[in-house]
Amino acid sequence: KFMARIKIELPSSYHFSTSLPVRITDLNYGGHVGNDRILGLLHELRVQFLGSLGFSEIDFAGTSLIMADVSIEFKRELHYGDVIQASIHVCGFTRAGFELLYKFELIKDQKSLLAVSAKTGMVCYDYKTAKISSLPDDFRKLFE
Repeated sequence: KFMARIKIELPSSYHFSTSLPVRITDLNYGGHVGNDRILGLLHELRVQFLGSLGFSEIDFAGTSLIMADVSIEFKRELHYGDVIQASIHVCGFTRAGFELLYKFELIKDQKSLLAVSAKTGMVCYDYKTAKISSLPDDFRKLFE
């Protein structure tokens, strides 16, 4: 019996997009971007996205954010010198959090090739009390 594979449904539009270069430090022994480094690139995109809105993971409209879960689908290898078109979409609001969908496309010969799709569950978190907090209305209103 085969293990069921993760399938991430990507949206047709995104709330933020930027270019991320593949750095030499992103490569693993196989000569391509390591799976652990993909998580770091997702983090970089998330921080840039939040910053574009005037937020950070620690200063998130009166609370903070913590990642509750992550799913990553690897579609193609990325190598040193590649440029990733990295996009992010906000959805799945709950009382205390939301989901982020990520798309990494390799831009090569003026074509966009899907390299990675991912999803993270983000939860509002108060580090002082070490407890989950409510999703700020200021953030929710930007996307609903």
